[in-house]
Amino acid sequence: MALSDFYSNLQVLVRWLHELVGIMWIGSIYFFDFVIVPAQRAGGDAGNGTVHSTLLRRALWWIRWAGLAAVGFGLILLVVTYFYIPGEGFGPNKMFLDGQVISDRAIWIFFGMTVALVMFFNIWFVMEPAQKKLLLGEATPEDVAFLRRRSFRALRTATFFSGPMLFAMLAPSHYGAISLTSLVAAMTAGFLVIWCAVKISTVI
Repeated sequence: MALSDFYSNLQVLVRWLHELVGIMWIGSIYFFDFVIVPAQRAGGDAGNGTVHSTLLRRALWWIRWAGLAAVGFGLILLVVTYFYIPGEGFGPNKMFLDGQVISDRAIWIFFGMTVALVMFFNIWFVMEPAQKKLLLGEATPEDVAFLRRRSFRALRTATFFSGPMLFAMLAPSHYGAISLTSLVAAMTAGFLVIWCAVKISTVI
């Protein structure tokens, strides 16, 4: 049955949009790291050909703007879910506060948001600008190797952080309580899964 009030429908809509563009963003990161990077290493400079250049331009567009949309809708969802009380207005609600302290649910979300923002910074301000300079031929021969390393490290950081970030985003609804042990376990498990994916991408 459809939700009957505007607030609930708004929350569902924003959550859906956040998850939808988030899938586009993470998918673009994985496509770059698991497909494009290994192809470049196997075939030399894969960005010189027309087909490769078109592919990279499209992939860079999606990895940039899907990331911005995911962060934007995420911030709106944060406000709607944790800092709005229907009928009263804006302010911390019971989802954010457990008595007088921040709830475990909110801690998971803020941890996930922090990791996501690190990913966003690496993509928007490190990886994408470096890739764009290489694509447009604006880098000097001396800078090419540096920019490739810079781009790769930023991309790989975002890739590895995606595992713990996604766990933290799902944990409030499905896991609940948080402790140092559960946080370390989530980080370790997330890194391990991505490490396995990275290793697979280098051998296929």
